[in-house]
Amino acid sequence: MGLVSATEMLKKAKAGHYGVGQFNINNLEWTKSILLEAQELNAPVILGVSEGAAKYMTGFTTVAAMVKAMVESLNITVPVALHLDHGSYEGAKAALAAGFTSIMFDGSHYSIEENIEKTKELVELCHAKGVSIEAEVGSIGGEEDGVIGMGEVADPKECKMIADLGVDFLAAGIGNIHGVYPANWAGLQFEALDAIQKETGILPLVLHGGSGIPDEQVKKAIGLGVSKINVNTECQLYFQKATRKYIEEGKDQQGKGYDPRKLLAPGAQAIRDCVKDRMEVFGCIGKAAE
Repeated sequence: MGLVSATEMLKKAKAGHYGVGQFNINNLEWTKSILLEAQELNAPVILGVSEGAAKYMTGFTTVAAMVKAMVESLNITVPVALHLDHGSYEGAKAALAAGFTSIMFDGSHYSIEENIEKTKELVELCHAKGVSIEAEVGSIGGEEDGVIGMGEVADPKECKMIADLGVDFLAAGIGNIHGVYPANWAGLQFEALDAIQKETGILPLVLHGGSGIPDEQVKKAIGLGVSKINVNTECQLYFQKATRKYIEEGKDQQGKGYDPRKLLAPGAQAIRDCVKDRMEVFGCIGKAAE
């Protein structure tokens, strides 16, 4: 099938009241594990790439080439979108040029006027190439590549202003944060989500910081119009725990256990386990063929 934009898969998710997972990739193992599990579960999937992760992997061009080649060589037939996560204005243009099929422009730290101006320009550039675009209103709490947000709740009127520009899906802050949730976290603001949904209508909404939100809250958010849930930290924690176990059990000292293919195998499997667990909650298993 090759890579696709995220527009159709999220329209279907919105209509079908389920969520599509965006799982961030950090290297070859991450990418391979997520693709294989999505194929196994017959589920659409979005591969998220932050600008920091892209830089680590030597640039957008390298990432796009790796993902396209892997989709082909692994014979992946489920819909896969390659998505820039929290892109800057310049980063969005660079990822678009490199062949990403979906772009997020995070203009939440600008004034609403500047956010609108830049988003409008990028909508035209993306749609000219058949690429989907996500915008953001109200910053997501925590830190993502140096952008720090306190978890502001988005203004529904501002959400409508951005939605009217023709974006394909919208990230709206509803008290969610990146990283590990603190013990005193107040939970998702469902009244705000409901108000945003009323203003934006059929537009799919995005829940950032999807790792660690209680399953029932995630399901409720999907019921209120969230169609895309972003997961990164959870996969990292699964990977870290499995790798730690392998080393603490001394398996890296047995035979050729130090071989990176063996050393990284438990973590790679753990990522698949994490993806399956999240997809079960999101309700997207078996939806690729629909």
